[in-house]
Amino acid sequence: MRRERLPLGFVFRSRAKEEKAATVASPTDSSQPRDPQAPKGRPTPKRSQAQSQRRSVASTPMTRKEAAKRQREERRTALERQRQALASGDERYLPARDKGPARKFARNFVDSRFNIAEYFLPMAVVILVLSMIRVASLQNVALLLWLVVIVLIVLDSIVTGVRLKKALRERFPDENKRGAVAYALMRSLQMRRLRLPKPQVKRGERP
Repeated sequence: MRRERLPLGFVFRSRAKEEKAATVASPTDSSQPRDPQAPKGRPTPKRSQAQSQRRSVASTPMTRKEAAKRQREERRTALERQRQALASGDERYLPARDKGPARKFARNFVDSRFNIAEYFLPMAVVILVLSMIRVASLQNVALLLWLVVIVLIVLDSIVTGVRLKKALRERFPDENKRGAVAYALMRSLQMRRLRLPKPQVKRGERP
């Protein structure tokens, strides 16, 4: 039987070219779903791979300038949330010194009462003006008023502190109440309209 001779070009042609042509000619498996964001011809990445890619992007080192800018933006956002919380009383974003149920009750306890100490500033201005007038009788009155105001503020603060301490023990037996009384007394020295967080109860209303 006569064998058919093969051309030399077919015998010695590059095997690499054949493999490359076979790779190009092989159809893409269309049965595998494709990620809409993935380039055409690539399979959809697994969830673990996608998460690892996102983590790698998030952990990409930033320059010092970018890190400082991000810190400023985060600080600005936190301050804005804190400012809104001080106006609305939102416990989530209040400063650490104002957080907690005991501190909230102390604020409401003071805001629901009439406190002599909150009028200390306007009374001090009046007394200062009287003491500057070079009239002996008026200066004596100013000195007497100083003593009366100081005594009244001390007495009122003692009464407020005792009542608040008793109310805190009854209302929050298991809560941390450390510093709540001093916090309330400092608040009572401020005028009602200037207090932060803003008062949430009216005068005479039960806290």
